[in-house]
Amino acid sequence: MYVTLPTEHTAAVTATAPLSKTCLSFPETRLKTGSYLYYEGDNVDWLYQVTSGVVRLTRLLSNGRRQVISFGFPGDIVGFPSAGDHHTDCDALVDTRLRPYRRKCLESSTCDAPLHRALLQAALREISAMQDHFMMLGRKSAAEKVASFLNVMSERVGDDMGVHTRFALPMSRSDIADFLGLTTETVSRTLTQLRKSKIIEIENIHTIVVLRPTALLGLCLGEGD
Repeated sequence: MYVTLPTEHTAAVTATAPLSKTCLSFPETRLKTGSYLYYEGDNVDWLYQVTSGVVRLTRLLSNGRRQVISFGFPGDIVGFPSAGDHHTDCDALVDTRLRPYRRKCLESSTCDAPLHRALLQAALREISAMQDHFMMLGRKSAAEKVASFLNVMSERVGDDMGVHTRFALPMSRSDIADFLGLTTETVSRTLTQLRKSKIIEIENIHTIVVLRPTALLGLCLGEGD
């Protein structure tokens, strides 16, 4: 999951159904919270579609600082290769299940043409979303970044409560900060400001309720409260 402009975000990532029935002979991969699926530099043999849970993709910079690249939610595909290797670490934020697909199905249509097309389209969407994400981060204020993140979370995994939307935040405040290029203090302060403005309610550290979705969307677009 990347953060893009609201008009660019495709909440219709409803690919929780398997990409190809012909590959269901491969058993699902199950990860316990905190377990790693792969590490940066590992050779890519498999791609994975998240079917339940959430994974986190991270890289360590040369100065030792961490960058959260993206989060993988149900329907997302993780593990696309860079020069044949994984270019991030990938670990589970909660208990997670993933459906594996052989890497060769991305690179060749001879094994399964429909699966090849589906994986190729997923890879192209990944590239497009990543470009939108970094463009958005480069031109938004801290408040707009946090609001955009909450808006995408609400669209992707929010429970409709009529006027309001509730969703869980499986990631920490520091995860959000490292994803948005902010400090943990800035993320916490912005969440507090949104709560005081009654745009959101923080039920607990891992549960957010969007009280005023129109105001949240307006902040994403730089229109203020």
